[in-house]
Amino acid sequence: MTETVLLVGGGGREHAVARALGESDADLYACAGNRNPGIAALAEGFETLDTTNPTAVTTYAREVDATLAVVGPEAPLAAGVADALDDAGVYAFGPQEAEARIETDKAFQRRFMRDNDIPGCPDFETFDDMEAACAYVDDYDGDLAVKPAGLTGGKGVRVTGDQISKAEAKEYIRESNYDRIVLEERLVGEEFTVQAFVANGEVRVTPAVQDHKRAYEGDEGPNTGGMGSYSDAGLELPFMDEDDYMAAVDVIEATVDALEGYKGVLYGQFMLTSEGPKVVEFNARFGDPEAMNTLPVLNTPFLDVLTAARDEESLPQLSFQPKATVCKYAVPEGYPTNPEAGARVTIDEENAGDALLFYASVDERADGIYTTTSRSYAVVGVADSIGEAEEIAERALDRAGTDGLRVRHDIGTADLVQQRLDHMAEIRGER
Repeated sequence: MTETVLLVGGGGREHAVARALGESDADLYACAGNRNPGIAALAEGFETLDTTNPTAVTTYAREVDATLAVVGPEAPLAAGVADALDDAGVYAFGPQEAEARIETDKAFQRRFMRDNDIPGCPDFETFDDMEAACAYVDDYDGDLAVKPAGLTGGKGVRVTGDQISKAEAKEYIRESNYDRIVLEERLVGEEFTVQAFVANGEVRVTPAVQDHKRAYEGDEGPNTGGMGSYSDAGLELPFMDEDDYMAAVDVIEATVDALEGYKGVLYGQFMLTSEGPKVVEFNARFGDPEAMNTLPVLNTPFLDVLTAARDEESLPQLSFQPKATVCKYAVPEGYPTNPEAGARVTIDEENAGDALLFYASVDERADGIYTTTSRSYAVVGVADSIGEAEEIAERALDRAGTDGLRVRHDIGTADLVQQRLDHMAEIRGER
């Protein structure tokens, strides 16, 4: 039987999923709030709809006779889209709303870790009284991460001693209008991500990736949804060793055991500290951009993962090409604080050269493709080394030109990778 897969979401992450499924014999359909031209070119059909509306998504799933679904972004998961698809008889590779709270409710996430003795949990407190939170900031001996409990697209966290002062943190808390705030110890080290396919109580992990949240080169500026990322030719990153990676895997496996019944992707974002990996956060789906590092080097057919999950079979062991990847996002000028939309995107598959092209938040019109106010597109280099992959990505950007767009050109460069190595050596007391 030919599978019919419905892909929910229209960003760069979902374009990567569509490309992975396009290599199989499945019939692919997609729905999103924006018409992603890369996904549309790979799909049998593309419907523009509100992906946080469970009825709209399930109606389209029935129309195309979907046998499987992949829910890409966090907002539909929070809205119960996976629940609705499952109830409609369409197996959704994505957690139901209750399990998605591991991402959508950071207060729940921390309490869940503490109550289930999951390793890697930092010291924290949660508050629904903002004045009590401000008093805690005053009394805390050290720096803090200030986190809204709900979803903020990766842009809501503020860190004292790094981004803001304690006085600015209190001002942020008072003026944010958030219902709940999580205050936790500032973790010092190097961040990395491990994504895992999860179903039927089993976990299959993927290579570590390092995302770059800050808007500007040199890790300056406000946090974004992610300006780009890189992975190495093995499971670890250059500043990690095997023990660091396996400690992160242990955390993911302990979390899956405690969640019970979780299905989909579980994304662990870690800080490698002097004490080993600690959890920055969990996400209940592929990372964006990390999916664009992981899926292009996955040898195991992604469709085989989906069908095994649905059929309650053992998940296939994953095989990856021994390749490094470097992903660089082109974003509108002013992103993320005051982005300017309307620039024409001139890159396509032909002038991307050896790089892979993933469209993200763009507007496809009759006369071309234009930027919106979010990340526009990503190019990904795949090669034997990080340096070679970075050069491939840069060549693609040079060919395309980036008028009206901004790129963090330092991602994946030898200098920045060496800075990560030096930083971890210093933290570990090796220099």
